[in-house]
Amino acid sequence: MAAADQSPAALGVGIIGCGNISPTYLSHLSRFKMLRGVATADIIHSRAEASAAMYGLQALSVDALLARPDIDLVINLTPPLVHAEICHRALAAGKHVHTEKPLATDRADGLKTLALAAERGLRVGAAPDTFLGAGSQTCRALIDNGAIGQPLAATAFMLSRGPEPWHPDPEFLYKPGGGPLLDIGPYYITTFVNLLGPVARVSAGARASFPERVVGSGPKQGQRIVVETPTHISGTLEFESGVIATLITSFDVSSHRLPPIEIYGSEGSIAVPDPNTFGGPVLLHGRADDDWRSMPLTHGYDDNSRGLGAADMAVGIQNGRPHRASGALGAHVLDVMLSLLESAASGQRLTIASRVDRPAAMAPGLKDGEID
Repeated sequence: MAAADQSPAALGVGIIGCGNISPTYLSHLSRFKMLRGVATADIIHSRAEASAAMYGLQALSVDALLARPDIDLVINLTPPLVHAEICHRALAAGKHVHTEKPLATDRADGLKTLALAAERGLRVGAAPDTFLGAGSQTCRALIDNGAIGQPLAATAFMLSRGPEPWHPDPEFLYKPGGGPLLDIGPYYITTFVNLLGPVARVSAGARASFPERVVGSGPKQGQRIVVETPTHISGTLEFESGVIATLITSFDVSSHRLPPIEIYGSEGSIAVPDPNTFGGPVLLHGRADDDWRSMPLTHGYDDNSRGLGAADMAVGIQNGRPHRASGALGAHVLDVMLSLLESAASGQRLTIASRVDRPAAMAPGLKDGEID
């Protein structure tokens, strides 16, 4: 990895959690001059050592990383059940923190994270940051500029047979705090909030279709997993704007032909690309069109750009402006997801207590490494 910008303005970054997603973050740090990689840490120290060696960083214990005065920002890539704990420890140590999704696995922990940050004058960010990429931002510009008229309705589908065929350690995804909604739902709901605004009410149904799963690869191949969380969730989201959306997330579906996200307006429809990616394609179908039209991507970051949200936070800190992939956005998305699960359990239509404004749109035409 090329050396990151060593200017005083760059925030020193420590990565806690060196599992499956960490190479993607580590390999992109050098893209952003406002970030400077310093160290890695993991409860399995050999993982931290391997990551540090590969990317020219130092391998430390979690305590040592949090004590380092040259680390300003912690990127938290630990499993979901410890997201809140690591965020709280980082904030207590005086570090800004950007965490992988979800912000936490229960509301109280998520709200405590935001409260601790506010007390200490620190920033909290939460994945996903894919909504900052070219695909979603092009859709945002088209919708905001009236390309489909007034948005009325939307659909979103994330359907698969689950991650155990390829994931080397998937057990946490079938325990409380996991499942398709908390694991993959943040991409879809965050994209919805970016495009349509906050959610006001939800209702849902859910089930766990298969009581056990079998790990299909890696050192745990053949190990059986007892499923302890819903693996198929079908929900209705009612937005403050009046838009009504259908969201289905599932680890129970072998095959399908449903689009990731579509938004339907008074004057046309837009097909939004997979929200787990940064790029396209973006398709538009106006009322006068005979068929869908492929739209050019008008914004930067059309490739895998994990870490863009943390870089945007760094610019926000430096310039005194709000960052886009904020803790407040992560808390609202968490509230929506937990409310969907609670609605499924209770049979009730539930009001969302939290609220968040749409994050600021990205400027069009940004070059790699640039953030407005």
